Amino acid sequence: MAKQPKILIIRFSSIGDIVLTTPVIRCLKKQLGADLHFLTKAAYTPILEANPYLSKIHTIDKQNSPLAEVVAKLKKEDYDYIIDLHKNLRSWYTRWKLGTKSYAFQKLNFQKWLLTQFKVDKLPNIHIVDRYLNTTKKLGVQNDNLGLDYFVPAKDNLDPKTLNLRLQPNQYIAFVIGATHSTKRLPAQKIKSICSKIDYPIVLIGAKGDQEAAKIVEQAGQQVINLCGQLNLNQSASIVAQSHQVIAHDTGFMHIAAAFQKDIISIWGNTVPQFGMYPYYPTGGEKGRIVETPKLACRPCSKIGYSSCPKGHFQCMGNIDEQRVLDHLDLP
Repeated sequence: MAKQPKILIIRFSSIGDIVLTTPVIRCLKKQLGADLHFLTKAAYTPILEANPYLSKIHTIDKQNSPLAEVVAKLKKEDYDYIIDLHKNLRSWYTRWKLGTKSYAFQKLNFQKWLLTQFKVDKLPNIHIVDRYLNTTKKLGVQNDNLGLDYFVPAKDNLDPKTLNLRLQPNQYIAFVIGATHSTKRLPAQKIKSICSKIDYPIVLIGAKGDQEAAKIVEQAGQQVINLCGQLNLNQSASIVAQSHQVIAHDTGFMHIAAAFQKDIISIWGNTVPQFGMYPYYPTGGEKGRIVETPKLACRPCSKIGYSSCPKGHFQCMGNIDEQRVLDHLDLP
């Protein structure tokens, strides 16, 4: 019987990017029977802690586990291969120090720069998941077309009925109102306006930093239930998993919702789906609906986002047609 390869996967951040690596994890495990380790930042461990395909998660942080110290420990693992799904200076350093056969994904930074700076689109029509999987082709691994994975630990699986008497599984909309960068988020007043036109329970999902916006949105009516800042990452994922439909920005929770194969209405501001990070579903299971402001000369202005609109007008979100969001709702 052939020896099972021992493989280290590298992706340091962030939530959505790590969720998008899960088809690579699954395919390596199921097709090669590999002993899989994952290297990431400590803050993102909850995303992977319940993944049954991983044997070990290695983490870095500046204070307790600096990269050089962790890499010294990784040398003892004697990996057969490294799959670098981050491809930055830190991942290069890790590969160099370990001296193991490695494969790195094609990052397309130059093509993204052309699109953001000059609006010249030379990006291939390929999702980042497929670019991730291309790194495993030389190992004989193929896309199983089963989409993304997200595993919620049993301790974080919540019953919506215990959170609020008005909540029943599959009978509410999860509206993920947050995003790391402000230019990826609808203004709170616009979210409030959308919610005020929906006669159906809406659960607001977000971090502690989204609480101020959530207080504004709450004013849309009694159908709005604010859970922002009250749940941890996996608990929020559990609520998303049990929702009827999801409204989200171009954020990590959009990808978490896709992992649960939810019907997603994704709202895009300064970024564009052409970057290859739109909701990724199993073959034949596409359910995503994209809402954006088309033909805006300044868009996309960044592949990530800004704290405020560089032009000052924020038309990419301000001009979002609220009716398009409402038209995509599929309520009982």
